Amino acid sequence: MASDVSTAAGMLTVEEGGALLELARQAIARRLDRAVDVPANVAQTLAAPRLQERRGVFVTLKSNGRLRGCIGSLQPVGSIVEGVQDNALKAAFGDPRFPGLSVEELPAVQIEVSVLTPLSPLSYHGSDDLVARLRPGRDGVLIEQGGLSATFLPQVWEQLPQPEHFLGQLCLKAGLPAAAWREGRLRVETYQVQSFVEQR
Repeated sequence: MASDVSTAAGMLTVEEGGALLELARQAIARRLDRAVDVPANVAQTLAAPRLQERRGVFVTLKSNGRLRGCIGSLQPVGSIVEGVQDNALKAAFGDPRFPGLSVEELPAVQIEVSVLTPLSPLSYHGSDDLVARLRPGRDGVLIEQGGLSATFLPQVWEQLPQPEHFLGQLCLKAGLPAAAWREGRLRVETYQVQSFVEQR
């Protein structure tokens, strides 16, 4: 398990991140009738006050290094614990891009839990300024225009390291033209994540 943000005030500990990963796996396993008892120390960690905070959460599933499901919420809809349970099930069984996860696939699936900071509006003046203000590898980005919106987690920078390409693909994801970001009329918000990944 690894976190991409060092522990600091407001950040989760490695132990708390590990407990969230165990929670996500057990939620999926329970749906597949393969659940085992959660260890007492994990259950105790999950009851910690910090994990009862309301935060946005994403759960990502990968199989053989390839995306197998990813569902989350930018705005909190419950506690961190509730968000992980809910989005783990949605990523495994409710992502419309993939069929529901099977029992046979579960052992090979790698789970990643991302806990988000609050959204922060990004002010910019023109496309060049927008590119300059983004922090590749650190910022998650939400764009919106005319009721269409989409987001990329900071992890997506690994596949799209150039801001221009990142923004173009994000616009396409939202259903906008790839060059929409160059017109300067997008509402842009950024956020950061603390992510924990199973070591499998």
